[in-house]
Amino acid sequence: MPIRAFRMTLQPGQEAEYRRRHDDIWPELVEALREAGVEEYRIFLDPESRHLFALMWLAENHRVDDLPALPVMQRWWHAMADIMDTEPDASPQSVALDEVFTLLPKE
Repeated sequence: MPIRAFRMTLQPGQEAEYRRRHDDIWPELVEALREAGVEEYRIFLDPESRHLFALMWLAENHRVDDLPALPVMQRWWHAMADIMDTEPDASPQSVALDEVFTLLPKE
């Protein structure tokens, strides 16, 4: 199962708002993520650096690279742009992270 890991950055003082917005995530965005093959998605916050560490477990035939073209994704990015570091198109600035260690369950 493919996994993507990346880091984003939250603006100062926006921790509670970021959590609130994700607690109220739009059902149509959840549906788009699932239809694109996102099987599990977790985001963790480092409160000292305000870095958001994200992990996405993907289906083998995923289409997550198509998500940026979806209107719902564009709307979400614009709705989040006031609390995150973003690119000119309102997408979150993100840095891909390389996997350096894995411990899997025993078979």
